Amino acid sequence: MKHRIGRVEQEIQREVNDILLKRVRDPRVDGVTITGVELTGDLQHAKIFYSILSNKASDVEKAQAGLDKATGLVRKELGGRLSLYKTPDLTFVQDESVRYGERIDQLIRQLDAEKKDQD
Repeated sequence: MKHRIGRVEQEIQREVNDILLKRVRDPRVDGVTITGVELTGDLQHAKIFYSILSNKASDVEKAQAGLDKATGLVRKELGGRLSLYKTPDLTFVQDESVRYGERIDQLIRQLDAEKKDQD
């Protein structure tokens, strides 16, 4: 069953990216990339992780608002594209791992600079 859930998660990720790119006209979701999907074991709820290029809090809030507004359209489109008994409920969540990775890179560069200054 876990193997099937993984396949469905990948399919949802691919399709939601396509739907956001081609069907959603809201400018607030421009530049949003779906980075992952977590599906419950009963396939009823999907948590969709996204990232945006901007780090500004206002841009993140706008993107979240745009995604929240587009959830119905995305779910409807997804229902037509997937062969599931019931289309899962969708929740969009910002993926913090990208920002976390950027912070780690920044700290490593800072340590490198300090090390060069000591030499």
